[in-house]
Amino acid sequence: MSDLKIVAQDLYGRSPIRRLVPLWWALGLTALFVVSILGMNLNIARIIEGGERLRVMLGQMFPPNFGILGRIIGPAIETLYVAILGTFLGVVFSIVIGVLAAHNITPHVTVEIALKGFSAFTRAVPALIWALLFIVAVGLGPLPGILALAVNSIGMLGKVFAESIEEIDKGQIEAVAATGATPLQIISKAIIPSVTPALVSWSLFRLDINIRYSAVLGVVGAGGIGLELVRSTRMLAFDETLTITLLIFVMVWAVEYVNNQIRAFIR
Repeated sequence: MSDLKIVAQDLYGRSPIRRLVPLWWALGLTALFVVSILGMNLNIARIIEGGERLRVMLGQMFPPNFGILGRIIGPAIETLYVAILGTFLGVVFSIVIGVLAAHNITPHVTVEIALKGFSAFTRAVPALIWALLFIVAVGLGPLPGILALAVNSIGMLGKVFAESIEEIDKGQIEAVAATGATPLQIISKAIIPSVTPALVSWSLFRLDINIRYSAVLGVVGAGGIGLELVRSTRMLAFDETLTITLLIFVMVWAVEYVNNQIRAFIR
């Protein structure tokens, strides 16, 4: 029997209500889209008006003002430092959490549940919210940005590190344990070497994310080039805004290039 006949029999063999399910889904999603449009008070006039303002703003961006590079290089480097330190702290704590939370080596199921719950919580709260909380706690500057990125990184890396450890062949762990190795020796000899490529890959990926986050965190006063970006937009110096945006792009591209080279070396 041909595939076409099988599909036809399947369609006509369903009840009328089941055949209408896709239609109901389509109508429901369409209604949700329309309600969202109406709820956001979006209309053609506002879009046209905004498009005109955007055209004027883009016209004022060119040519970019590269004369400010001397002033913004410092904040740009600070942004890199914030991302690197935040990622480093996040990786260190995530390794500990990943080892203790992996169900195949966790000391107790309650430890696994508690640590995975903690990772889920830190992952659910955006990095910008963490930055605002740490600004209240420790004040303005790069420190709250570093702490915010570290905590937010734990939410992601703690989860993926634990999952990477859980995928290890149990035979490797049992073989090392059979030699009389201590728990720390099992971790250092059987677990860490097996998951190192995954840990490095995820850590580099997180650094790539944190470079972008660190630029945004400066907007709320957590250090870095974001503060310069806010200042330029508030002063309507859009040529400076474009220069800062281009510098952020170069930073992100450079970090991504280095990350790709490291991944290639590891492979």
